Amino acid sequence: MDIVESKKISTPKRFWNVIRNGLFFHGLRNRLERIGINFMPYYWVKEEMRKCEEPQIKGDVSEYKLRYLTLEELTLICKDIDNFILDDLIDDFKNCDLCIGLENNKEIAAYMFIGLNDFTFKHRKLQILENEAYLFNMWTFHSFRGRNLAPYLRYKSYELLNEMGRDTKYSITEYFNKSSIKFKNKLNSKHLQLYLYIELFGTIKKHFLIRSYD
Repeated sequence: MDIVESKKISTPKRFWNVIRNGLFFHGLRNRLERIGINFMPYYWVKEEMRKCEEPQIKGDVSEYKLRYLTLEELTLICKDIDNFILDDLIDDFKNCDLCIGLENNKEIAAYMFIGLNDFTFKHRKLQILENEAYLFNMWTFHSFRGRNLAPYLRYKSYELLNEMGRDTKYSITEYFNKSSIKFKNKLNSKHLQLYLYIELFGTIKKHFLIRSYD
């Protein structure tokens, strides 16, 4: 099947979206990381703490199809997006067990990764049990933003995992990523712990537990 590449958003609008969604500090941290300085506060999150209602898409839900995605499809539609690091995408795909997305008229609108096995996050090994899953790297393409697709796709991943007997779902949310915090809150997610990860020039690599939530 031919996949149409998503259109790029204008620079002023993209910059405004960054500020509005609280991603300025998130982006600044990513740039510092490229020179070897990484201060990353993050939440360890349990998703769907209690059953939630299916999120409503802005538009006709019948126009969206949930399906598995291949690495070739993702690299094709992401290769021309400004500031998108394809090497990171490829690494994440190799480290996931499932990649699912929403398709709209042969165009990929959003995607996310699912891990079903133990994984390593910033040099910290985390265990995933047989009834658990780890959800990561949700992405909605710019031309489809504002339609509530992230909560909808996440909800569909819950249904898929529940059918597989994976009724406990975890994720990591960066402290400054307000858009991720917002859409997960819509799905009855809860912060379990707040950590700070520090890495300096590849020598110091430490995770510090800042707070545990009741």
